[in-house]
Amino acid sequence: MMDIAIKSGSENSIGLTRADYRGAPSTLCQGCGHNSISSQIIAACFELGLLPEKIVKFSGIGCSSKSPTYFLNRSFGFNGLHGRMPTIAQGALFADMGIKGLGVSGDGDSASIGMGHFKHIARRNMPMVYIIENNGVYGLTKGQFSATAEEGLLLKRQGINTYLPVDICMEALVTNASFVARGFAGDPKQLKNLLKAAFAHNGLAILDIISPCVTFHNKENSYHSYLWGKEHEIKLHDIEFVQSREEITIEDFEPGSSMEVPLHDGTVVLLKKLDQNYDPTDRFEAIRILEQAEKENTLITGLLFVDPNAKTLFDHYKMPDEPLNRLKPEKLRPSREILDEINKSLFLK
Repeated sequence: MMDIAIKSGSENSIGLTRADYRGAPSTLCQGCGHNSISSQIIAACFELGLLPEKIVKFSGIGCSSKSPTYFLNRSFGFNGLHGRMPTIAQGALFADMGIKGLGVSGDGDSASIGMGHFKHIARRNMPMVYIIENNGVYGLTKGQFSATAEEGLLLKRQGINTYLPVDICMEALVTNASFVARGFAGDPKQLKNLLKAAFAHNGLAILDIISPCVTFHNKENSYHSYLWGKEHEIKLHDIEFVQSREEITIEDFEPGSSMEVPLHDGTVVLLKKLDQNYDPTDRFEAIRILEQAEKENTLITGLLFVDPNAKTLFDHYKMPDEPLNRLKPEKLRPSREILDEINKSLFLK
């Protein structure tokens, strides 16, 4: 059970400081949106009281896939091949279901070479957090258009993009992903709460985070720029993560109003109800609102869809309580009697 309570002083509920969740100094460009995402991952894990040693980091290739170095220094990490991060994560998480997987990818890594792996891990609902740091370019190889770059975008070194973009959230929704959210690196408060919700989700939590590239994709009219995001962002809702306890109910909460709600530990959460009425458990409404946002040239952020009851990949197999990577050889090796039974069953009658 995750515990969001933070002790007095600088320690969290398990006695760790924020420094215990940091990583190496970033070598990414100053102002890169990926650094903002790393900061919110550190903040979310610290406030949730997650043990770093129980989190495993996975990444592929690209600027985004370098960023796991910059957070959770005490966590084990594996940097794999371009686009193959989900496959590596699936193998590791099957070996030990008691750890939490945190995959960090990019729009090139997941929406181009890794699209097949992205789609299959989404339909299998592997329990892990899957972050796509989306900037519309291949920043590590000097700024070529990625699959998420908008049609008609003009960049100095690349000319004009003539192709329609891939919408990562739309791809996740039509693949029956159980948690789909879109965030903006320039909105740290919302991003931190989306990350907390993703860590608490039992299933694959996909976060498409618009993360401006300040070096190769810095045109102010670009959909992946900081200025465009700030001017065009529309939040579906104001989101706060509240740890599960006894049910707290509120009444007479009108759209457009605010309300203070006392929690069990004595703290208060401020709820703000927006004028629009959005249900994040309706997959078709999520698809509709993404289509509408594209037509209206807006950036919709927030929790687009969640199905807390969806079966995970682990639910389809009879997995033992003891992690597979800790089973003794005598438990893994079938007995002679069982092998004889299997061999006999293979003979045609």
